[in-house]
Amino acid sequence: MTVDESEAVDAFERLGLTSYEAKVFIALHRLGSGTARDVANVTDVPRSQVYSVAESLEDRGLLEVQQSSPIRYRPVSLDEAQETLRNRFEREQERAFDYVDSVKEEPTTEETQEDIWTVRSRERIDNRVVDLLSQADDRIIFGTRLPEFVTDAIEETIRERAAAGVGVLIISRTEAVRESFEDIDGVVTQTPPARHKDDDRSGRIAVVDDDSLLLSVVDNDGSETAIWSSGSLFADVLIQLLEASDDLESTLG
Repeated sequence: MTVDESEAVDAFERLGLTSYEAKVFIALHRLGSGTARDVANVTDVPRSQVYSVAESLEDRGLLEVQQSSPIRYRPVSLDEAQETLRNRFEREQERAFDYVDSVKEEPTTEETQEDIWTVRSRERIDNRVVDLLSQADDRIIFGTRLPEFVTDAIEETIRERAAAGVGVLIISRTEAVRESFEDIDGVVTQTPPARHKDDDRSGRIAVVDDDSLLLSVVDNDGSETAIWSSGSLFADVLIQLLEASDDLESTLG
């Protein structure tokens, strides 16, 4: 089996097929059609196993059986196979998440509300920022020095909340960041004081209303790590400390 075929087999396994099923399916497409002996000759699947594997593939809707002597097998087209596997994946995904949704416990206890969460990876932090911003009713403070931390989704969410009457303050010493929001009604942009040296590890901050906060730093390898809290005493106290500080704008920049 070639390296490329090995990778294909691994991919089929991730889609739910067994190793033997993937190998037989690939072999039949290579052959066009064939008997168990034909398949065994071009794969490492024992001939005795081909019959049961072919039966399983038939049940999955991935091959057809010709009742001849000997029995011959023919794979369905690649388009049909893709559609079959896609539909199966979607059904299994729906079944799995429907079950989790039915048993999940909503975070309603006091202990859960006081939690401080850590989020790692740029994409997950992007998603968390969007989620927090979308819940704003009164105000948003958003700050970063890095234009790449202003994703399209973050910008669009801020636009939507500003249009809904939420007050928005954007603070950054980076002109490109400020320019991203200057055309939005209801959004105020500010440049922090220049007396403080830039911190190469600062990431971004998001303050939502008076009870939600996210702070991130950029690690030495360029990855981002954030902490966030919502509806907690921690978030409330930290927001008050930030607002009371003369260096608030510098911190947000």
